[in-house]
Amino acid sequence: MADHKLIGFVDDAKDKHNLTIHGLPVLGGRSDLSTLVEVFKIKEIIIAIPSVPRSQISEIINLCMACGVKIKIIPGINDLIKGKISVNAIRNVDVEDLLGRDPVHTDLQGIADYVHNKVVLITGAGGSIGSELCRQVASFAPDKLLLLGHGENSIYTIEMELKHKFPGMLFEPIIADVQDRRRMEEVFDSYRPQVVFHAAAHKHVPLMEKNPAEAVKNNVFGTQNVADCADKFGTERFVLVSSDKAVNPTSVMGATKRIAEMYVQSLNASSRTRFASVRFGNVLGSRGSVIPAFKTQIARGGPVTVTDPQMVRYFMTIPEAVQLVIQAGALSQGGEIFILDMGEPVRILKLAEDLIRLSGYEPYIDIPIHFTGIREGEKLYEELLTAEEGATKTQHERIYIGKPEVISREDLARELNKLNRVIAGGSDDVKEAIEQLVPLYEQVS
Repeated sequence: MADHKLIGFVDDAKDKHNLTIHGLPVLGGRSDLSTLVEVFKIKEIIIAIPSVPRSQISEIINLCMACGVKIKIIPGINDLIKGKISVNAIRNVDVEDLLGRDPVHTDLQGIADYVHNKVVLITGAGGSIGSELCRQVASFAPDKLLLLGHGENSIYTIEMELKHKFPGMLFEPIIADVQDRRRMEEVFDSYRPQVVFHAAAHKHVPLMEKNPAEAVKNNVFGTQNVADCADKFGTERFVLVSSDKAVNPTSVMGATKRIAEMYVQSLNASSRTRFASVRFGNVLGSRGSVIPAFKTQIARGGPVTVTDPQMVRYFMTIPEAVQLVIQAGALSQGGEIFILDMGEPVRILKLAEDLIRLSGYEPYIDIPIHFTGIREGEKLYEELLTAEEGATKTQHERIYIGKPEVISREDLARELNKLNRVIAGGSDDVKEAIEQLVPLYEQVS
């Protein structure tokens, strides 16, 4: 901190005002921030209150941003207790700090009971969600962790990371495509996974609008292949990673995720395997998500592109979402659609403005923002439940259950066969075929 001149402290406790700490005065409370910045020509504020709830941290960050200063923060109380805090640990504020979300509390024993000493398969293991699933599941000491993915580089990367973090644990990298039914049967027959987290999917909304057959092949028939193998080879639990875009879908991606949910629900009715789906919104920092795109645009000097000034989305951090996915697996009795509490929806425009300010610039002055219009398949807001599903609480405060719909496996199989014929025949009627399966699917013209 040799290049910093410390001016003083700010604390809301009035009995501390006008006191000195190490020779520096307590100048006032947070309501005085803007005045203090102006009077003392302050260039940087360090938030050093690691024990308060994150919702309060978020409020303080917003106050600091309004003052037009650089903001840094000391990491949380857990790191403080573990003795990890030093001057060098002071870091820049990131978008995650603005979410104001407190840490997820997990039932460690419940999770350990169904993952510990088990053979666990994670599909899409090289992706953003899949790789974090690998990290967190590995911490519960499974007997063997199967890392399945289509991309060799991403699977190699997560394998090397896990071997370094968990020496002595058994990992099995598997290069395979979930669309290949025979290959999936080989994997299940060889390794007999007891727990499956199915994260492999095509998730990019505009790309899937342009390639609907690929979305169906991966998200629908890929899920069918993996779920059927779980049923056939005696998997104990199967957790489908789904999306809020499956609710009243306006996109091919959302509709295919809804069909995947329907399929695992229908299979649960006659299977010894406990099948469940977990639905959540956008995750910060995932590939293709808005945050990395904004950061790239800011680094180039702008403009930052936002589709619509009114667009809102639910956001979670990747570790937070994955913790809750694993926790939902522990709660599953079979057939549920679990819905994660995503907190308050975030306006994408505000997210862009905040990220510009956190990067040290002023939106619209230093970095322009351009509105590009809603892309094909997108809607202004996402939902986590249909009106029919309702929601009931679980014993976990951040996880809810949507009321399962009664789905006939025979009717669904018949419609899937029709969809398969459309795909195999190279027809352009893929979206129409999807609409037959998902009545709530509404194409946006």
